[in-house]
Amino acid sequence: MLGIRSFRLNARRFLATAQPSIGRFTGKPNPSTGKFTVSFIEGDGIGPEISSSVKRIFQAADVPVEWETCDVTPIFVNGLTTIPDPAVQSINKNLVALKGPLATPIGKGHRSLNLTLRKTFNLFANVRPAKSIEGFKTTYENVDLVLIRENTEGEYSGIEHLVSPGVVQSIKLITRDASERVIRYAYEYARAIGRPRLIVVHKSTIQRLADGLFVNVAKELAAEYPDIQLETELIDNTCLNVVSNPSSYTDAVSVCPNLYGDILSDLNSGLSAGSLGLTPSANIGHKVSIFEAVHGSAPDIAGQNKANPTALLLSSVMMLNHMGMTEHADRIEKAVLGTIAGGSEYRTGDLGGSASTTSFTDAIIKKL
Repeated sequence: MLGIRSFRLNARRFLATAQPSIGRFTGKPNPSTGKFTVSFIEGDGIGPEISSSVKRIFQAADVPVEWETCDVTPIFVNGLTTIPDPAVQSINKNLVALKGPLATPIGKGHRSLNLTLRKTFNLFANVRPAKSIEGFKTTYENVDLVLIRENTEGEYSGIEHLVSPGVVQSIKLITRDASERVIRYAYEYARAIGRPRLIVVHKSTIQRLADGLFVNVAKELAAEYPDIQLETELIDNTCLNVVSNPSSYTDAVSVCPNLYGDILSDLNSGLSAGSLGLTPSANIGHKVSIFEAVHGSAPDIAGQNKANPTALLLSSVMMLNHMGMTEHADRIEKAVLGTIAGGSEYRTGDLGGSASTTSFTDAIIKKL
């Protein structure tokens, strides 16, 4: 069952205890309107359609948010991918953004726009909850997983070069500073949501220096968190265990380097919901945080009123909790999950239903 707590992430307690240095929201509403300004990257493909759904639902729920549209069409300067300066200024000013799916050309030499955003705003922690949804049956039941992924380095550092024809070297970068900030965040997060175990997922049997550093940092920090039990687990064992017995992770938060987290978080989503279309995500930085749907831009159904806006909606719920607007977050989350639980006529095609994006949105608004 997916309850309010899974996406609220015990927000009240976390906001009260989180250190500003590990991602506490410090924005304030416009004194003349009482509303917060949020940067909105609507994205590509189905992005505009699911973004429209979010806007309609926020308006119907009377959420005190004003949207500021951000264009992140990439700019290529000296071989580097950057985003337009107005978008950077908007997000740095508002401190929080909501992002739809972005498309990156495959094999064209362009760096992923998602990676560019993480690098630009130093979004060091990716938080991915994955929990079963009441009324929506999947292969596994009662899944309740929380994964925190290091978001800025590892294999995604983009350090590659051609050694000789047919030989390419790609460098995995692990630093103490990046490891410490994400692992400290994971300890704080586990404490805030009442999970007594922190599991560090790694492959230090092979990556002795790189993953070994990540594990050692976690062990060094353990003394500061005597209430959290530290465990380490090889990535291959984690993949086996989480599929064999996902309930064994219900009282834990997992944290891991970038590539492992990318793979494992999608695995968790498959176990809990059977689809990335239901999975929210938060990218946390020291000052800026960006909340995003983790699925792709689905150009094959763009403009056909078929897209499922749930992932972006639940990401917006995480965003509202991060901003301290927990009552609005609870209200929207209940309406979204209640609509999905209502049966196939209310679900979009990816969930085996017959609803359009518009009718699904209408049904949620009726439940607010």
